[in-house]
Amino acid sequence: MDSILLNKYRTAKYDYITMWDIISLAQGRLHECAGRARRSFALMIAAKTRGPVIWISATYSPDQLNPAGIESFVDPGRFLFIKISQKEDMLWTMEEALRSGAVELIVADLPYFPALSPIRRLQLAAEAGSELGMVAPLGLILTPNSGGAQGVETRWTLQPNAQGFYAGWFLSRIKSRGAPPKTWCIMQTPENSFEIAK
Repeated sequence: MDSILLNKYRTAKYDYITMWDIISLAQGRLHECAGRARRSFALMIAAKTRGPVIWISATYSPDQLNPAGIESFVDPGRFLFIKISQKEDMLWTMEEALRSGAVELIVADLPYFPALSPIRRLQLAAEAGSELGMVAPLGLILTPNSGGAQGVETRWTLQPNAQGFYAGWFLSRIKSRGAPPKTWCIMQTPENSFEIAK
């Protein structure tokens, strides 16, 4: 059943959220980011979108976003934080948000690795939201350690790399259906924008 529905939507052409000229993420799809700075990657994506951002996390997670700490990335007033107490409800909440097609970016900050079947459901929900909703949603799951969720469109890792007074990161594309693995050095400028170091 899942494969039939996936094929139904696979012919649709989706837009992209362009991070930099050489890095973009397909909307209407589910992506993954891991690494110690994975939440920073989600905030960089949020800065490239418009409208509200849904951020789903576990109530029991010790790592919660501080609105004052994200101001250098994006306006914290755009975020709708959803705290989930039951592990199985996190992906269900993300699935419903993706299917609605009402929000451009939905982030699930997961303390575990999801199985393949829930990932397929999330892909289907993102595709359905693109077809039926107001915007083509981009789903992003944040996973612990070095990642490894099966069935995602792309997998990224972001690791800190501080340089002088400004923040810096190593961004690695680990898996992509349309591009080879690659690593870039990302730097935060004094104007709080983010650029690929040359």
